[in-house]
Amino acid sequence: MSDQNPYGSPSDPSQQNPYGGQQWGPGAGTPGQPGLPGQPEYGQQQAGGYGYPGGYAQPGGYPQGAYAADPNAPYGYDVHGRPYSSKTKLIAGLLQILVGGVGAGRWYTGHYGLAIAQLLTCGGLGIWALIDGIYLLASDGVTDSDGRVLRSS
Repeated sequence: MSDQNPYGSPSDPSQQNPYGGQQWGPGAGTPGQPGLPGQPEYGQQQAGGYGYPGGYAQPGGYPQGAYAADPNAPYGYDVHGRPYSSKTKLIAGLLQILVGGVGAGRWYTGHYGLAIAQLLTCGGLGIWALIDGIYLLASDGVTDSDGRVLRSS
């Protein structure tokens, strides 16, 4: 019988990795973690502690706790991702109901074509103005001339 350990690392250089390159298996890695060269041990904590590794800043580019408003949507977004308008549904609806003969609600929202049509027809003899005012108050998807959704309050 031979006194050589069959499971240890080969002592003869000709028996080392015949394919060249990195050696894998027992004894190839760092102490305590065989088989993975260059990796730290399992219990060892990486530099930088907890959180983002290597001292990188948080995603978004803003310091922690700071808030910057979106210039494209200063009043926020609705549930569908559309930006809110600076105009409100309540003011648009009340203007349309009270002064709808001249299209006041549509002048307010920036829909000038509808406003001129209501002005020329006296708000559809009041019927169109009343229905349009109720629509402005009750509907959730009403937009201004820029396509922004009217705010509820």
